[in-house]
Amino acid sequence: MDLLRSLPLGLYLEQPQTWLHKIDPRVKFAWLMSFLTSYSFANIFWRVLLVALLIIATLVARIPRRVWRQQMGWLLMLSFFVLAIAAISPDGLGVNHQPRLPANEQILTQPSTSNTSNVAKELAANQKEYSYVLFHKGPVKVTRHSLDLAVRLSTILFTVIYSTNLYLLTTAPEEITSGMESLMQPLRKLKLPVTEITLTLTLSLRFIPLVLEEVQNLFRSVMTRAINWKKLGLKGAVKVWITIAERLLENLLLRAEQMANAMMVRGFTSPNEHRVQWQDLKLRAWDWLAIATLILFWGVRLIIGTEV
Repeated sequence: MDLLRSLPLGLYLEQPQTWLHKIDPRVKFAWLMSFLTSYSFANIFWRVLLVALLIIATLVARIPRRVWRQQMGWLLMLSFFVLAIAAISPDGLGVNHQPRLPANEQILTQPSTSNTSNVAKELAANQKEYSYVLFHKGPVKVTRHSLDLAVRLSTILFTVIYSTNLYLLTTAPEEITSGMESLMQPLRKLKLPVTEITLTLTLSLRFIPLVLEEVQNLFRSVMTRAINWKKLGLKGAVKVWITIAERLLENLLLRAEQMANAMMVRGFTSPNEHRVQWQDLKLRAWDWLAIATLILFWGVRLIIGTEV
């Protein structure tokens, strides 16, 4: 089991360089925030459209299939299960919907003005077309409310996880740091430690592969010992997993200490005294095109994506 290959969440794809890699990290961050915020107060059509846009962007960028196949596959499967389970779950309303027509339908057929007759016909047509229960067979019952909730849950699960992962996949940690530091420059007037915050962010992103590596090594060590979990029982199994968790924490603290020592050996004392040059950020032609597309994105969101 290789977690770094089977679960490459939060890892940067160095090769091949796609057109998503070439976009300025600040512009990509604006797109990421747009995907995460435009979801709020949006209708069902827009929520499904966000999922389709993420899938299309992955395919158009020509990211290798080996990279996104397992991530997108497992995430789509998880979203489908959430959709199915939420759709057949009770909607919790518990409302007995009253018919729109009166019990005595002869009232609508009595002689009256033409307007009253037209209104009655329209109400009867709506009554036949509208159905709160969309599917009901045996114990399986899908209503309009449960289906709406299922679509909302499944789409937000895919959008939040995959949009963030796609951003980390096509943006180097140093670029993320430089972009965040550039966007946080106004906070310096409030005397906030912007450089320290961005440095911590970089170290955190670099630490993700180390955590996966340590988890992978401990998992392999447990598998090679061929532990008989049935003989250990519940109490013995809990002791083993507590020992593994303690060992994982010790290894991670050791890695953090080694990283701190490496920075001290290189003369790093503080971000202000030891200035780190991240990236030379400059907006290019394709960045302005991405910004124009982002403006169009929000225009479409306000026109057709707002929930009524």
